[in-house]
Amino acid sequence: MSRATMTSKGQITVPVDVRRDLGLHVGSRVNFVKTAPGVYQMVPSRSIKDLKGFFSWSGPPVTLEQMDEAIAQGAVESMGER
Repeated sequence: MSRATMTSKGQITVPVDVRRDLGLHVGSRVNFVKTAPGVYQMVPSRSIKDLKGFFSWSGPPVTLEQMDEAIAQGAVESMGER
């Protein structure tokens, strides 16, 4: 378990092993998510830019209209399964 101490200004230095595990670096932002009364989880704040290259598409380019149609069709199909 890692431990840190809060300064009089409310600042905490995140231990190096935690920074490494969470992928935090200079300028990283974190969110504090309340998971229970008096309990918070520190979660790295990710940007949409972090997803660049995460997904790949090997097919031909599609238009926004085609994407909208596919989303609508998926919604219709999922509603029929209930």
